[in-house]
Amino acid sequence: MNLDEYARYDGLGLAEIIRKGDIKPVEAAELFIAAVKKVNPQINSVIEVYDDAVDIAKFAAGIGGPFCGVPFLRKDLGATEGGRLQEWGSRLFKGYVPDNDSFLMTRFKKAGLATLGRSTVPELGISGQTETILQGITGNPWAPDRMAGGSSGGAAASVAAGIVPVAHASDGGGSIRIPASCCGLVGLNPSRGRISAGPDRQDPMFGLAREFVVSRSVRDTAAMLDAVHGAAVGDPFIIIKPDRPYLEELEAPLEKMKIAFTAEAWGPDPVDKEIRKAVEKAAAVCEAMGHDLSADSPALDYAKVNTAVMNAFGLADAGLADEAESLGRALNPDYLEPGTLKMIERAQNLTIAEAMNSFEIMRQTRYIVGQFFQKYDLLITPSLSILPQPHGEFSTKRDDLEPHEFWENDFRIFQHMGLFNVTGTPSVSLPLGQSESGLPVGVQIAAPFGDEAALIRIAAAFEEAMPWKDRIPPVHVSRF
Repeated sequence: MNLDEYARYDGLGLAEIIRKGDIKPVEAAELFIAAVKKVNPQINSVIEVYDDAVDIAKFAAGIGGPFCGVPFLRKDLGATEGGRLQEWGSRLFKGYVPDNDSFLMTRFKKAGLATLGRSTVPELGISGQTETILQGITGNPWAPDRMAGGSSGGAAASVAAGIVPVAHASDGGGSIRIPASCCGLVGLNPSRGRISAGPDRQDPMFGLAREFVVSRSVRDTAAMLDAVHGAAVGDPFIIIKPDRPYLEELEAPLEKMKIAFTAEAWGPDPVDKEIRKAVEKAAAVCEAMGHDLSADSPALDYAKVNTAVMNAFGLADAGLADEAESLGRALNPDYLEPGTLKMIERAQNLTIAEAMNSFEIMRQTRYIVGQFFQKYDLLITPSLSILPQPHGEFSTKRDDLEPHEFWENDFRIFQHMGLFNVTGTPSVSLPLGQSESGLPVGVQIAAPFGDEAALIRIAAAFEEAMPWKDRIPPVHVSRF
């Protein structure tokens, strides 16, 4: 098998031929290594390939599972792999090795995935642009001079470029959906509590953050959700279970739904006309499927919601000083980028009243959006409000940006993202458009709390009606 053939398979497809013996797991691992060597110099999405990658692949294939022996990348923050580096894209954690596997990593292994390395991230996962002092700049396979998104930028760029068919990702304010949109992938952010982040990070970032994957196909997303969902010991609550396996939703009848849509801005700047066009086309396709469409969105002060998210991000890093001390380091410019350090210092100066007000805004937001979903089954929005930007636009490496400027720019671009982290409701970015310049355009679909099944069904319908699998970026393993 050559790299062109390897990259044509999604995760389930590759697992099937490994299981049948058409390709050995060792060969799959060697193809992964060759793929990294071919495209990583152009996009810098993989920070580490494990020395024992071939042995890992053999062991993973022996486990079996739906993703038997499929090469996989772990994002350099979030889910831990005992005995492997996890540096959070930061000099502060350079060389840090956790002791244990997280529950999610254990489930990835039981699914048969062969985790063969780490993907790049922005420092501490704060930015939507993956470029750091420690790991360098990650380019978008569709245009290497533009951002791949973040914080799962390395994961998304690796999948889009054909290095792996699916990769670990996480999302505290859009970090699965942003890079999925930038790189032309499926990026599902599950409901709060759907996937355990334990044993060390249950309900992280006050419930804003969740972990999952980015993929090229809806069926990989569904099968992965089947493999890793469910609460674990120490989780704060147990979410409602699905009625049937998510993979079965691909073939389930798509009943008529009431769907709201908006291409309007939720932030200070208008939505790019090409992105508006993609949202409107998606709405028209839904209407042609027989659904009831209405132009509507939750009545919220989105700027206040964004400020609450900003405060929660800062408060979540309040314990960094103690972690730094345990590593013999300090929160200073020797270990943190200028933008990161400024945002941490801002959070340290928040009053109790400001913090409590942020949590109250988030509570009110959950109620208002919950009411909205009493009326509608789904909500369609833009994923991003503008096309992927050149590198450096709002990097935490810049020392000329104050925290409010960084977050205002973040809100300008990702204005439709953070809401669904606050509410805990599931949402997915699908690659339903392409700009005149050839850049992917993502469209986001959100569902009521706990209803990932509806998102899988509508995503499968879009994948059939507006297929994307044959779109190949300029930087791709098949082109080298």
